[in-house]
Amino acid sequence: MPQESNPDEQAEYPADQSPAIRRVMMPRDTNAVGTIFGGTILAEIDLAAATEAHKHHAGMVVTVSMDKIDFKAPVYVGDLVSFFTRTLRIGRTSICVQVSVWSQRRFGGGQYAHVTEAQVTMVAVDTNFHPIPVGTMPS
Repeated sequence: MPQESNPDEQAEYPADQSPAIRRVMMPRDTNAVGTIFGGTILAEIDLAAATEAHKHHAGMVVTVSMDKIDFKAPVYVGDLVSFFTRTLRIGRTSICVQVSVWSQRRFGGGQYAHVTEAQVTMVAVDTNFHPIPVGTMPS
């Protein structure tokens, strides 16, 4: 099984899971120091969380919070970044999703690095953006 590039990290690349999103990072995604902009990673985390939430609610969901965001390691141009998700909790109107972000180093021998971790809370909403119970459809 592939190992991450940080030997101090206890996490192991989830090779037995399918990521919600996979994306190669391009030069347009870089910040002033030459690594991938954190906002780019956050946008993909948001999309991955919505993908997971839609497993439980077919209607609209909106992001209400992103908590416990830990940027553990930089992401570089050319890295293949995978966003793995799992549902932590389903409330009456909300779905809490864990997003684990892994980067496969294109120019580092293909090693995996656990680069970011976040919890995202999504809320099911109707067409007026009012919360509705998870699993129901707006009328």
